[in-house]
Amino acid sequence: MTLVLASALGAQLLQIAGAMLVLLAFAGAQAGRLGQSTASYLWLNVVGSGLLSVLAIIERQGGFLLLEGVWFLVSAWGLVQRARGTSPAPAGPA
Repeated sequence: MTLVLASALGAQLLQIAGAMLVLLAFAGAQAGRLGQSTASYLWLNVVGSGLLSVLAIIERQGGFLLLEGVWFLVSAWGLVQRARGTSPAPAGPA
């Protein structure tokens, strides 16, 4: 296996891992098994979107970096709020 092919395969595996973490958090929230302000939900999103953000930087994918970078920042801010003992007010009815 050439170095380029191994590198591309490794990047694909990392993308899949990052996406699976974000999707696991989303599915857990949709199933009512994982609250959106729980540490588990936020950590899954921070790690998954952080990994995807780094890959987007490496691959120079601006749109994907915007999406995952904001996802990372919002999730990280949720963790900061949890650590401070504060949490955002729940969203009101639409």
